[in-house]
Amino acid sequence: MMKEKILPLIFNKYFAAAIIFAVWMLFFDQRDYFFVHNLKEHRKELERKKKYYQEQIDKAKKDLVDLQNNPAAIEKYAREHYLMKKDGEDIFLMEDSLKTKSITPEQ
Repeated sequence: MMKEKILPLIFNKYFAAAIIFAVWMLFFDQRDYFFVHNLKEHRKELERKKKYYQEQIDKAKKDLVDLQNNPAAIEKYAREHYLMKKDGEDIFLMEDSLKTKSITPEQ
């Protein structure tokens, strides 16, 4: 009984055309399912990188405002980034041996 209902449906020209169209669009078209899926994944990655870089820009802007308005921040920045020191001071650089690379957007 079930076979009697399914066979005419399979041999129906409209049903067959719809199946052929669906297969064509899923696998053989220029913008097939896999291409669209890869584009979505690439977009997610780009949005994640955009968020990371936007956070870095906001942090840099905050640091810039702090450096422009706070003399103590200028001294701290010079000591940390340019290894400047006052007369009579010794500088000891200590690196974390466990930290192998900086945080990047790829992580």
